[in-house]
Amino acid sequence: MTCAVRLPDDCFALPRGIDWTPVDKALGLLREGMRCVTGTEQVALAEGAGRVLAEPVVARRSNPPAANSAIDGYAFAWASLAGAGEGDLALVEGRSAAGSPYPGTVAAGAAVRILTGAEIPAGVDTVVLQEDSEEADGRVRFHAPRKQGANTRKAGEDAEAGAQVLPAGRRLTPADLARAAAVGADRLVVRRRLRLAILSTGDELMQPGADPASPGVFDANRPMLAALAASQGFEVVDLGAVADEPDLVRAALDRGAAEADAIVTTGGASAGEEDHVSRILTQEGRITTWRIAVKPGRPLALGFWRGVPVFGLPGNPVAAFVCFVIFARPALGVMAGAGWREAQGFMVPAGFEKTKKPGRREYLRARMRDDGRVEVFHSEGSGLIGGLSWAEGLVELPDGAVTIRPGDPVRYLPYASFGLMP
Repeated sequence: MTCAVRLPDDCFALPRGIDWTPVDKALGLLREGMRCVTGTEQVALAEGAGRVLAEPVVARRSNPPAANSAIDGYAFAWASLAGAGEGDLALVEGRSAAGSPYPGTVAAGAAVRILTGAEIPAGVDTVVLQEDSEEADGRVRFHAPRKQGANTRKAGEDAEAGAQVLPAGRRLTPADLARAAAVGADRLVVRRRLRLAILSTGDELMQPGADPASPGVFDANRPMLAALAASQGFEVVDLGAVADEPDLVRAALDRGAAEADAIVTTGGASAGEEDHVSRILTQEGRITTWRIAVKPGRPLALGFWRGVPVFGLPGNPVAAFVCFVIFARPALGVMAGAGWREAQGFMVPAGFEKTKKPGRREYLRARMRDDGRVEVFHSEGSGLIGGLSWAEGLVELPDGAVTIRPGDPVRYLPYASFGLMP
């Protein structure tokens, strides 16, 4: 197991003269400053789903290991047809089945019964479909296949022995596990799961299940961020919700630094009287407040506590969601060893109207309609959590001024492009 590394404590520093940071500039600065901080471990293949490969998977043998049949039918040598349009060949005794290959060599002018997945016997190179054949009196008759080698799979056509089939840095999918298994891998060297501590702050916060008649608001950010973190394959360290008291905030940050690779906070990261996260980080740690030209969002507090990076997200749930998936998610992905993963967007026709002022990039809660157009939530209020649940993705509007009319192309980022379930 390799040792983890720390991020340099100046990785969040902004160049001089920057006030409002455009989204692309902010993403570029984050990408430049991030490093992988997780060590490695070995796991069984069955435990690999969602893990990040630390070493490539190399084929222990070719797949398929030998040429085989793609269908049930009859195998023969193409040259046996001698240019005839019809095949009429002697049928040898026995057959070739998956796991039980035909033991001998099929002579010229003869054919052998073969089943799907069975090795191609010596002496033959082509297979004709069972439904296109007729077997009688020890012979098989058929219309000639269109070309030599029809209905066969070549040895190694999926992977050659010794070839790299999965690269380091890849987050493993179920299909990847099938690919690794097919070339003989049974153990995988993966990155240790990134440990992400999540903290909510605020005197007004109540936990779900509390008396709804009590003053305050239920803490929606922490369960949302924990689920977002889990969707990325991170191990969640729940620091709970603490009141706006410096000692409580400090103790929670201390626990996060001791148990996690990174900390995400919501609330208390601005410059208000009760914003103790930013005050404590300023006085006892290190903090840079990035004022990003984005809606919803804008303030993003980035700093260090006891050498552990802290991502201070807005307290508003919609802004916290957007800032996590757009900024924190790819940065934490690098720390986890998965590299910087861009969300894949698609240009689709708008099913809405909007006039946008210049100055900030905007993200609208959106979903696709049956007619192929994308619709947006009826309100842009960043406190309306129902819009996040209603949506299946985000529409990204550019930094400059724009007028959107129905049918105009807009960039749609489905939740799946962030690695999330819709």
